[in-house]
Amino acid sequence: MIGKLTGTLAEKNPPQVLVDCHGVGYEVDVPMSTFYNLPGVGDKVSLLTHFVVREDAQILFGFGSAGEREAFRQLIKISGVGPRTALALLSGMSVADIAQAVTQQDASRLVKIPGIGKKTAERLLLELKGKVGADLGLPGGGVVDDAQADILQALVALGYSDKEAQAALKSLPKDASVSDGIKQALKALAR
Repeated sequence: MIGKLTGTLAEKNPPQVLVDCHGVGYEVDVPMSTFYNLPGVGDKVSLLTHFVVREDAQILFGFGSAGEREAFRQLIKISGVGPRTALALLSGMSVADIAQAVTQQDASRLVKIPGIGKKTAERLLLELKGKVGADLGLPGGGVVDDAQADILQALVALGYSDKEAQAALKSLPKDASVSDGIKQALKALAR
């Protein structure tokens, strides 16, 4: 629903920031990795966002990079991992560190994060195994910008596997728009 905010950074109170977009202030929860890279109060800021609607709350999460947002989205798909836990994980570890822990199946690195117990860490390792490159937006996966991440997400939403979507994404020109990219990828997948 709300995919990106660009405006003036009005307040910084970890882990929340207030972004003023032409007179409307959005409270955005951000991981500490994004928080540390924010400009000063009063400066222009642009954040990629993920909007979570629950019965009792509507929460906007912000990220400094497409890779962080994709990692967040993959993490919250895992049973027992909510948005707050995913935010804590991204605050305590970089996306590359999470990917390395998954590749090495190293639960001990994950349990150091507050809110992540042994069972949750093992579930994370199991669920993310094989998805590290494609879904966490890391260099082996080929997701380098927002358009490509959106194309990948659309293909997965249409029912294609992560591997099929990644293969179709690799055949696209790097500067393809989202709509053109989806059309070209669907043509490539239909063959």
